[in-house]
Amino acid sequence: MHSILAVDDSASMRQMVSFTLKNAGFIVTEAVDGIDAWEKSLKQDYALVLTDQNMPRLDGIGLTRKLRENPNFKNTPILILTTESSDQMKQAGRAAGATGWLVKPFDPAKLVEVIRKVIR
Repeated sequence: MHSILAVDDSASMRQMVSFTLKNAGFIVTEAVDGIDAWEKSLKQDYALVLTDQNMPRLDGIGLTRKLRENPNFKNTPILILTTESSDQMKQAGRAAGATGWLVKPFDPAKLVEVIRKVIR
């Protein structure tokens, strides 16, 4: 069973993501923003991090950068799930070390498919 860290400042989005991933057989830990996610990442390794981009305290790209500095997360897939779809933002995400970029609203089946592809 793979554990996933799902990060979003929107409670309804966290619930939707959690529900989708748990139904697909993943163990999900939720975080309310980048700082919360960072603190949780220090206590546990995750098979994948799924994060929103626009959040208070620490955004998705900032979180991705911080996680990539941690040797435990050097090769962990990090997917950014956001309403942002500009190429500039996607490039910034890639530059920070994001594995992929998914645009909200998401298709639950597609989300699970992408996650299964990137998890080793």
